[in-house]
Amino acid sequence: MCHGGALDPFAEGLLLILVGEATKLFEFLHAVPKVYEAEVVWGAETDTLDPLGSVVATGDTSALNESRLDDEMKSLTGWTAQVPPATSNKRVGGERAYVRAHRGESVEVPPSRVLLHEGAWVRHELPWRSWMRVSVGGGFYVRSLARDLGRTLGATAHLATLRRVSIGPWIDPAPDAPMMRLQGEALLPWCLTRRLRDEERSLLEAGSPVPRGDVRPAPWSLPEGFPAPLVRLIHQGRIVGLAPDAPELVPVLRLRGV
Repeated sequence: MCHGGALDPFAEGLLLILVGEATKLFEFLHAVPKVYEAEVVWGAETDTLDPLGSVVATGDTSALNESRLDDEMKSLTGWTAQVPPATSNKRVGGERAYVRAHRGESVEVPPSRVLLHEGAWVRHELPWRSWMRVSVGGGFYVRSLARDLGRTLGATAHLATLRRVSIGPWIDPAPDAPMMRLQGEALLPWCLTRRLRDEERSLLEAGSPVPRGDVRPAPWSLPEGFPAPLVRLIHQGRIVGLAPDAPELVPVLRLRGV
């Protein structure tokens, strides 16, 4: 069992739990958009970039206005190099960065190439705080976005709240809603679909490629700018492999069936 993308200690919202064979699908969740809502506090940056940290820098918030905030959000939209927080889940020297940071060690996390697909301000209470909604790709840190906005504007900033609203087509349910269980064709619905006959499943098990054949469109389409989806190889309603779309489907992952 594993999670499908960690949430920061102060954050809340949707968390996917992968069980059994589904744990092998973890890396393929990075290819889909995640939507977050966050509250940004202006005037102070903390060492964790969230409310759990200590203030390490302050700034002047008097020049903040909605027009400047809109412009800065637009400048960071698209693919950029982002430095994750020192208290992130990234590995540095074979160890999680946050583990080293919590020991009091100095941590330098190298920048990652990340995607801010869409970013919009929901409302403001300037010069103290603002609320935003962002759609991002895998590996993106909303805490780092707040830090970068604050530094560029000369105001400094950190997040007060963070909520993951959705992952791909899956939306955070109400607090009292029952847990959702997903399997088979409900998994990875942004991928193309190729249903296999019994003899084609046998080819797959023997390590042979499968002819492209009748590849169907994805039930849920990825937004523009996200990587091209793989093809789900489905036999008897269960995913048994994932392959790049090509004249012959050669799996990058084989599964017993999820």
